[in-house]
Amino acid sequence: MKAASSAQHARVRELLTRFKLPTFAAEAVSRFNTAGHQDALATLLEVLEAEADERGQRRTDRLLKASRLLQGKTFETLDRERIPRGVLTKLDELASGEFLERAVNVLCFGLPGRGKTHAACALGHALVRRGHSVLYAPTFRIVQDLLAAKRDLALPRALLRLDAYDVLILDDIGYVQQSADEVEVLFTLMAERYERRSLVITSNLVFGEWDRIFKNPMTTAAAIDRLVHHSVILEFGGSSKRADEAERLANVPKPVTPTTTTGPATTTA
Repeated sequence: MKAASSAQHARVRELLTRFKLPTFAAEAVSRFNTAGHQDALATLLEVLEAEADERGQRRTDRLLKASRLLQGKTFETLDRERIPRGVLTKLDELASGEFLERAVNVLCFGLPGRGKTHAACALGHALVRRGHSVLYAPTFRIVQDLLAAKRDLALPRALLRLDAYDVLILDDIGYVQQSADEVEVLFTLMAERYERRSLVITSNLVFGEWDRIFKNPMTTAAAIDRLVHHSVILEFGGSSKRADEAERLANVPKPVTPTTTTGPATTTA
């Protein structure tokens, strides 16, 4: 068996340190070499790599379960022919997760049926596979949860739980019909994450219509300012996928049911 190289020695130490085995990490290579078991280090590294892979898969499974992402809404199932080329290019770049380090927001605009939710979830799935924590939810649900926490005098604790996620995906922010209290908790969430954590937001309303969400012009301006300061804006155009599918189904000819014609009975003399 071929002896482990210096690069493999370093990898053994790296993995043992990651597994929180500091003494093992510090002593393993030198002890194996002193005992004349250099060849065994290569086998040890194989076992450690298998452990790392298994731990990584378990972590991914946990992150995916906690994310509440819509199943099947991945880049593999995204209809790339319907998404503007510039948006696709930017989505592929964002999938690396680098934007999370700078707390950049991703703002997806477009009319219903243009693929915003699918694209946002696809991005979420890609980030989970890279080990990032993601939470997807319709905006109204997040707002209602925060409002309930506020009523229970537990809003700071609820915001702290959400802060544990590297990115929040707030879907369909334009559908939220806000009361004053709902506006307050939504704005508080945005302010808390400002320049610290990323948001991915989908909206059927352009910024000029966001006064329908936040009601007050000053609050609207402040919310937009925080979101746009560090952001990537994706505009989804084209036709509605759901409308196109409905039209296609409506134009499919209905099957003709064969009919049997019975003539008058004849009698043979």
